[in-house]
Amino acid sequence: MKKYISNFHYLTQDLPGRTHVQQALLACEAGANWIQYRCLSKDDHELLDEVNEIAAICDDWGTTLIITDHYHLLDKADIQGVHIEDMQADFRAIRTAIGEDKTLGASANTIADIRRIAESGAVDYIGCGPFTVTYTKPNDYPLLGVEGYKAITEVMQKEGIPIPLLAVGGITIGDTEALLGTGIYGIAVSAAINHADDPTKALREMYRKTIKR
Repeated sequence: MKKYISNFHYLTQDLPGRTHVQQALLACEAGANWIQYRCLSKDDHELLDEVNEIAAICDDWGTTLIITDHYHLLDKADIQGVHIEDMQADFRAIRTAIGEDKTLGASANTIADIRRIAESGAVDYIGCGPFTVTYTKPNDYPLLGVEGYKAITEVMQKEGIPIPLLAVGGITIGDTEALLGTGIYGIAVSAAINHADDPTKALREMYRKTIKR
């Protein structure tokens, strides 16, 4: 089942002084049409309380809401899908668990990861990174840079891998145009907005540059 995937994904994060609910409201008010709720600091009960607040906000604004990893919560709140960060996850099993209607995203770093995920036949989009150094999701994966995305998208096109590919990891406003010129489908952003002096302005600018294509 082919699903709508936005070209611009905004990710909430654990921040001092601004809750995930506040981040989601700010993003919706600034025009974001896709939010990934990425909370790594709460148990299921706390997550549900917060995600239900965020879901109500997203519903008011017509914004798609995705949750990171916690796919067992999909039937307990108005969430449209899940993004799985474990590249070795059993995506077929997750698809069976969540059903065909929910959106399933996956993380990748290499073309080998993308091939394996694509072969599962279960995933709707892939977030590939990191583009450059990122402190939102510390890891030791190789940095891709613009040339890395060019190489990956060329192979995907040659091999007929049609899954939407989003760049993620350390992307700033100044990187947006060069990245979109590599053939990727879109971008996923967190810190460039959440740590900006004016998050609303930053989101609107990045969103406009990404969606206008």
